Amino acid sequence: MDQFHPSKLHIEYRDGVTPYSPVIPRKYTLTHRDETGELFLTIGSQFAWDQINPESRDEVLGEWRCIMSFFVLHLYLFLDGRKPDLSNSLKRLGIFRRELPLALKSLRYGDRVLLYEYPFLDFAPIYVHFISSFPELAKQEYWGFLSLFEIDR
Repeated sequence: MDQFHPSKLHIEYRDGVTPYSPVIPRKYTLTHRDETGELFLTIGSQFAWDQINPESRDEVLGEWRCIMSFFVLHLYLFLDGRKPDLSNSLKRLGIFRRELPLALKSLRYGDRVLLYEYPFLDFAPIYVHFISSFPELAKQEYWGFLSLFEIDR
């Protein structure tokens, strides 16, 4: 899943959220189907828990927050499987790091109408929260801002 193909992204809005508003609360649930390369982006006021596979937990969750009048995009990635295993969590960390640029391109493209309405959001910082029961893997990283993740032409 190296390249982003807009035709493989399916977008669903829920909970009264529209392409134009609101910014807060606005939560993203990005899932995928390995067999087809399809991506599914649900944008709502809540995470789309019904879209998440509890066995794999390979989704990307995201939300906008306003901190001291500045907007920040927070992403949440779950590294541990159903039974925490350090080697498996390390492997998942590597996969998430490799696939995160594609996820960010998908999110940016999928919510391009909102970014057009509020262009400053394209330059809001992105913080990625790697969630794990292993302290050495549980961390937060700065990943730049959305405008860095342009669609390949």
